[in-house]
Amino acid sequence: MPSRKRVEQFIHAVVHGDHAEAIKEFYHVDATMQENCAPPRCGRDNLIAHEKKAMGSLQEMKTHPPKTVLVDGDNVMILWTFDATDKQGVTRRLNEIAYQIWSADGIMKERFIYDSATAWQVVEPG
Repeated sequence: MPSRKRVEQFIHAVVHGDHAEAIKEFYHVDATMQENCAPPRCGRDNLIAHEKKAMGSLQEMKTHPPKTVLVDGDNVMILWTFDATDKQGVTRRLNEIAYQIWSADGIMKERFIYDSATAWQVVEPG
């Protein structure tokens, strides 16, 4: 079960740093991530590679500090807002809930839940 402080450290790392580095620091080696109902991606090294590829396709990713964070034993839910600016300068926004299952001080499973009809809508044209 993570402490509230450990979850806050994770959030700080995501908001202020490298997403791939946060995966390396806070996820178990055999962790999984799942987008909505897509099949999960498995293994920390695979998760890091996927994140690096996604971030490499962008000019910038701004992660807003979450306003809602729930910690209940090993279950954590975070309401994230991300603004992704592509290489053409177009900024799109995603609001999602990350549902995480922690084991000790690390994330074992994470599922991202969002409305795919409104995901990544343009907030600033290029």
